[in-house]
Amino acid sequence: MVSDRKPHQKKTPKRPSISQFDRTIINALSAHIAILDKFGVILETNNAWRRFGQMNDIRYNPDTINVNYLEVCDAATGKDEASALSRKAAQGIRAVIEGKFEEFTIDYPCHSPTQKRWFYMRATRIKNAEPYCVVVSHENITPLKLAEETIKAREQELMLQAQSLEEANTALKVLLRQREEDKHELEEKVVANVKQLVTPYIEKIAGTRLDTRQRAFLEIIETHLHDIISPFLQKMSSMNLLLTPMEIQVASMVKAGRTTKEVADILTISTNAVDFHRKNIRKKLGLSNKKTNLRSYLMSLS
Repeated sequence: MVSDRKPHQKKTPKRPSISQFDRTIINALSAHIAILDKFGVILETNNAWRRFGQMNDIRYNPDTINVNYLEVCDAATGKDEASALSRKAAQGIRAVIEGKFEEFTIDYPCHSPTQKRWFYMRATRIKNAEPYCVVVSHENITPLKLAEETIKAREQELMLQAQSLEEANTALKVLLRQREEDKHELEEKVVANVKQLVTPYIEKIAGTRLDTRQRAFLEIIETHLHDIISPFLQKMSSMNLLLTPMEIQVASMVKAGRTTKEVADILTISTNAVDFHRKNIRKKLGLSNKKTNLRSYLMSLS
């Protein structure tokens, strides 16, 4: 908050000097310290304050003794952040001098042409210590601010990465869903092609006169063909690709809980025909050698 603009300096009456012990203490501190009277005039400063003035080429006396610190802060009339904070600091120090607050704090940027710097100012009221009224200290908090900027940048980077991962995850879900749909469509096509292009010819061959060896080969073909498509059949929700129209009707009635005789009466076929269709349905569903109840299995597919 120290400007190199030369402020108006007032002549102040002679003040009692602080003790050598007190001076040794404030000079040992790293903070830049100034002690003000009730008018805001600087009465004492420490070594850190004076070194800062020398290093930053303050044109008037570096120790700024007898300089009105409040006028220096008020002189910042610009519209930038630093000027606004300087005026705010003056208001805060006046409030402490007037006894409205015991202390006032603010952190502010104080960048030089070669580096970024931030300071933390603290104004504390001194009770019953005329002419000393307020102690103003400025502590360099640049490492802390740089760490905060690094953390903020890292948080922003992590947020962008999380957003990117979320978008990638969404895209991956879409791709997986499309893959499942394509896979299901392929499985249905395999079953449909087997049913339409292979099974009819196997049935025709089975209806011809075959010797024992030929019939054994045909049964092996049927078994292997069933093994190939059975993984697909277990995942299919519709039986239309598996069963003939008559088998679909029989399966629907079995699922509804109708007896063999009731199915035969409704379809005007014999009970033997119903049993034949039930047997084929069980075979196509992979239940031939299992004790699974056909109606329960059909109900589990819905």
